[in-house]
Parts: sequence; structure tokens; C-alpha cells
Amino acid sequence: MALEVGILGATGAVGQRFVQLIERTPRFEIGAVTASPASEGKRYDEAAKWRLDTEIPDDVGALTVRETAPEALPDDLDLLFSSLPSSVAAEVEPALCEAGYVVSSNSSNDRLAADVPLTIPEINPDHLGLIEVQRDERGWDGALVKNPNCSTITMVPTLAALDQFGIESVQVSTLQAVSGAGYSGVSSMEIIDNAVPHIGGEEAKMETESRKLLGSFDGGAVDRLDADVTASCNRIPTVDGHLENVFASLADDPSADEIRAAMRDVEGSDLPSSPEQLVHVFGEDHPDRPQPRMDRDRGDGMMVSAGGVTATDAGVKYNCLAHNTIRGAAGASLLNGELLAAEGWI
Repeated sequence: MALEVGILGATGAVGQRFVQLIERTPRFEIGAVTASPASEGKRYDEAAKWRLDTEIPDDVGALTVRETAPEALPDDLDLLFSSLPSSVAAEVEPALCEAGYVVSSNSSNDRLAADVPLTIPEINPDHLGLIEVQRDERGWDGALVKNPNCSTITMVPTLAALDQFGIESVQVSTLQAVSGAGYSGVSSMEIIDNAVPHIGGEEAKMETESRKLLGSFDGGAVDRLDADVTASCNRIPTVDGHLENVFASLADDPSADEIRAAMRDVEGSDLPSSPEQLVHVFGEDHPDRPQPRMDRDRGDGMMVSAGGVTATDAGVKYNCLAHNTIRGAAGASLLNGELLAAEGWI
């Protein structure tokens, strides 16, 4: 039997991707959508300026857009997916959790809070144990779980593969798609025939979130990875997909083949939306450029591609690529929702 879910901020770019991806998984059924006051009371298919390459599902299109508040939502929703702006989410999400809702959120607020799980299901599912700490400390009946930033989620699965070799430091430079800024985030006059250096706030997210994700959980707290992470984040004129150039210093001295093998060994999970193999590694056939895996069928859109793996005197350099709204953003929250269901938190 499908679990009934709500989508907070359903008319925006990430909210629309939620609608599309949830309709493709048998685990969930959309029972409520919320948006800004300008959209309240309208049918979803009237309020949403739909921009994806699939049609709005008829049952979702007929839903009435609700206010984003505990009193406006049905009591029987099993889970809420949040794509709210962080300024709004910082106030609304705790109120929803206090009212008993479990929230799987893509919003950036509280990702680094000590009692909030920041999870990638294939990498650190045990961090969901923080929910018990969160409920004890905050007195909530609900729970708040976060997924990382879309650039962080591209890099971390490959770093998880390197952890066995002893990560000492990481430097990463990103070339990020315009969809990561939302539909109105970058003007056409700014991005066409141009590259925009320095995405505000993005570098700090990569530098801090990655260390929490790769940290160890002792049952009460997460001990963050003891390694320096330095990021430079840039916007380029592509629609989807974040390409990242990673340089990692390692304590051990693995060969390029050993590093490729370690990345190929990063498995997916049994969750419906997870790929069987999380990191797709390109070897000698395409040694210098990972290829995008953007299909939205099960697995491909959730994959991370890696290539150009080269052992260096200090460690390794390589490129990685993922779809920033399918593997990242909405897809990341969806996977967390599936993990919450699989482990009995909802």
C-alpha cells in the first residue's frame, strides 16, 4: 500500500521535480501540495508554471494548493517533502515537526544542526539514528531529515570510495548548471556565452556538509571527517548537471586501477529509486571525461559518473558528474523518504 505524502513548495522548480519523481515510484502517493499565498486555493495545474518534459499527472493537477502550515495540511499524511526556500523552511519545518509530521527536506537550513540527520541513503543511512536524539532534545513527535546540497551530493559518493585510503584533504572546483539556481535564479543576459564565478554560499556548503556526511555516528552524535575540504563553485550555461573536478590527498598510495575499483564498489541500495551501482566509472575507453547519465528511468538519473581518474604524488584527481535535480535536490529527498519508510520511521 502506498504511503500518502505532501509536497511543500510544490509549484517551484524542485517542487515540480518532486511531483515527477514521486509519480514514478510505487512507494508514495501525493495527497497534498502547498505553495505561496499567491497560489493558495488554485488547482495545482493552474498554479504551477510547468516546465518539465512530462505532463502534470491528472490526479496531482486536480489538487487544490494549500497554505504551508500545520493547520492547513491533512492529519493523515505519512511524510512531507520540502522544497521551501530556507528562509521560510527555518520557521515552518520545525512547526510541522512539532505538530507530528516527518519532513524530508531539501532546504539548506539546519543541515549542520547536531541533531538533524544529513543523509545520502547509500552512504550514511545509520545517521538516521539522530532522529531519536532530535526527538528527545526538541520534544517533537515528528522528525526533520535533510539531504545535502546538490554539488555536495555529486562529490561525496566518490569520496566515500576514497575513505579506505585515508582522506587527508580535498580540493574541488565545480561547473554547475543553471537549473541549480531555480528557474529565475540566473538571468539569460548573465549566463549566455558566459561563466559566472563564485556561487554565493555554495562553497561553504560543500566544505562543511561533506565532512558531516562522511563522519562516523556513535549513537548520539556525528564525529565529522577530519580532513580539510576546499571548494570553488562556478555557474556555466548548461541546463542540468553539475561537473566537478576533484583533487584529493590520501594517506595511502593507491593506483588509478585501485581507485576505479573502489568507486565501482560503491553500491546502490534496495530502495526503489536507488541505482544498483551508485558510481559509474569510465576507464580507458573514455579516460578524460565522465559521460552524463541523465535518463529518468530507475537508476540512471540517480547515478554519479566519474572519469579521468589519475593517481598523483599526493593522491588522486578525477572528474565527477551528476544530475543536480534528480540525484540532487528532489531526488535526494525522495531517497531519504524511501529510507525513512524502509527503516520504519514513518
